[in-house]
Amino acid sequence: MQTRATPATATPLDRFNAAPAEEATRTLLACLNSPAWAHRLTAHRPYPDLTALLAAADEAAYDLTPEDLAEALTAETPPALPEGTYAAAHTALSAAHAAYASRFGHAFVISLATVSPDETLNHVLTAIRSRLSNDLDEERLVAAEELRRLARTRLSTTLR
Repeated sequence: MQTRATPATATPLDRFNAAPAEEATRTLLACLNSPAWAHRLTAHRPYPDLTALLAAADEAAYDLTPEDLAEALTAETPPALPEGTYAAAHTALSAAHAAYASRFGHAFVISLATVSPDETLNHVLTAIRSRLSNDLDEERLVAAEELRRLARTRLSTTLR
């Protein structure tokens, strides 16, 4: 006989699985602003564990249409720099972000989950400069992959 988690012992994933659809969708939209992605994940609940949810999230992210991807990208903001970053670095990064947004029509997105705070500035500047040379189709693929990684990290953080 399977036991149910009581409210006092329910995990964040248990609460997500049991939440009303609107609440689950809001939780997901905070991780990736794609209603198609959020509704798909909400509709396939319950998830037996976080690994299964993350796999489903990855699959749903890979299936985003160009319109879904554009919608998700419009909600993204550039990554924050660590405290104590020099003003000159902010200026250089602001200029790079403006050039990127002008070229591609959306904010530069990058997952920094595996980057140490000391490496963040160099990692972001190197990536944005490199990606500015991408053509539109190539950058759409790179941005989609970065969004998938961001969503995965946000979902893990939210439901862990």
